[in-house]
Amino acid sequence: MEGGETTLSGFGGGGGGGAGPGGDTKVLHAFQTSFVQVQSLLDQNRVLINEINQNHESKVPGDLSRNVGLIRELNNNIRRVVDLYADLSSLFAASDAAAAAGGGRAASEGGSVGTVRQAGAGHKRIRSGLD
Repeated sequence: MEGGETTLSGFGGGGGGGAGPGGDTKVLHAFQTSFVQVQSLLDQNRVLINEINQNHESKVPGDLSRNVGLIRELNNNIRRVVDLYADLSSLFAASDAAAAAGGGRAASEGGSVGTVRQAGAGHKRIRSGLD
């Protein structure tokens, strides 16, 4: 590997047995792309949280009102991260199913299982009463 390139192993059954020839490469690329997007959003969230905390501590009315927009942006970023992880989970489940069909390790044989999200299914937040 060159230039700090990162790869993920163990997905799609190895040896191109996933979603056809080159299927593993496509799956790995999709995973890597999604993880880069997630990391970028989490980095943005760290910056937003720091600014929100500074504005809160300053108690300056303009800074406090700015927090409304910053918190909205933070919530949108969190929603995008959840969506990316759901997409990754679906991709992983499809990859695992393809590996099982192609002779790779199925979940029942010690492989991993993802959660498949149905198209158009919304996210449901369950409140514990501690919010």
